[in-house]
Amino acid sequence: MIKLVADGTPHPETVGERLRRLRLERGLSQRDLAAPGVSYAYISRIEAGARRPSVKALRMLARKLGVTPGYLETGSEIDDASARELRLSEAELRLRLDAEVSVDELEELLADALAAADTAAAARAQIALGLAASNRSDHPETIRHLEAALEHGFINPVSRPDVYVTLGRAYAARGTPRRAVELFERALAEAAAVAPEDVGARVRFSSFLSFALTDLGELARARAVVGEALAETEQGVDPYTRVRLHWSLGRLSLEQSKPLVALESFRRAVSLLEATEDTLHLARAHLNCAHALVDAADLAGAWAHIDHAERLLGTRPSDDDLAVVRRMQATCAARGGDFEAAERYANEGLILASELPNEQGQLWWAIAEARAGAGDPAADDAFRQAVELLSEHGTVREYANVLRAYGRHLREVGREREALDVYERAANVASNLQGEPSTAERADW
Repeated sequence: MIKLVADGTPHPETVGERLRRLRLERGLSQRDLAAPGVSYAYISRIEAGARRPSVKALRMLARKLGVTPGYLETGSEIDDASARELRLSEAELRLRLDAEVSVDELEELLADALAAADTAAAARAQIALGLAASNRSDHPETIRHLEAALEHGFINPVSRPDVYVTLGRAYAARGTPRRAVELFERALAEAAAVAPEDVGARVRFSSFLSFALTDLGELARARAVVGEALAETEQGVDPYTRVRLHWSLGRLSLEQSKPLVALESFRRAVSLLEATEDTLHLARAHLNCAHALVDAADLAGAWAHIDHAERLLGTRPSDDDLAVVRRMQATCAARGGDFEAAERYANEGLILASELPNEQGQLWWAIAEARAGAGDPAADDAFRQAVELLSEHGTVREYANVLRAYGRHLREVGREREALDVYERAANVASNLQGEPSTAERADW
């Protein structure tokens, strides 16, 4: 209970005031409450604020008053641990419902749990902070909190697959696919040990592991992982697991310069997702189709999928998803000869992709192609930006391809010697792809 003092400021009820209020509400005297070891004089001093009740006195007085010792001491109907549990549960529910979650409240919960040595609650608070950061596309904070949550050791890939998937995606978004590979390899092994009968969990982590391996250019390993997962799906898995496998196969095909094969895999993912109400993943599947069609030089088909994806994302898409849309639009516009629109789309994308160095690299590549097409000497600087970003944060194939694009530009502007050097770098990079490149790809080198 909160009372107001003379100047109108709130005054929290003391233990003594609470004891006196409860006693009077029940029509009891101090002598009525007294018991061996807790005299009426002792009760009088507690009510006057001259003494703090002992644990023994709190328990005895609470029993006679019909309240909990915690309520008598603090005025709260539930203890600290229960209150923390309630607040955490409410925050977790809001996250599941995509509602606003106060970061300050979660930080307060984390500090409270750590102070109380409640490591299970601390882990849950760290997870909530990590997922909230992911919703904001704040990948460094996502990584910091989810790594800390895993260190507590209270969860595993079967109990909280979302934590592992979100952390792996954050690693990939930050351009560190090797860390994603290590995480998903560990998750796959732990899932097999904890729940050997859970085929869906293993296939899920196999899919994400294949994505990370593909980003590293380790195509042979990625193909082997997907092959094992496909063999397990004969036992029956949910539609989302099949979607992930089709995405894995599609990405592998793109890395092998087989866009039409990739397109077939992505279209199967679209068909599966159209039977659900998951517009977010359906939009991403359409963007995958657009990527394959751009590689196949079908710009009209790519535009149709991009437009469909943007409509599916709705009026409040995440910065990450909208950055991909703008990058695809910029690439299509540049290759279609609308150089002014390409720069406009790409500049919007750069603002959205402030935490996505891989996307930034591809957006600079689109700007470079637009400037080169328009005869703008600034194309050279844009190509250099793209090469620098994709050398560190792109997939092996993306890095090789941007070097080849830069080499073509240098050749077109008469810088033949520099072009040969860049082509040689592209060939050396592409040789790191641990899977056989296509005949067309080898010929272009």
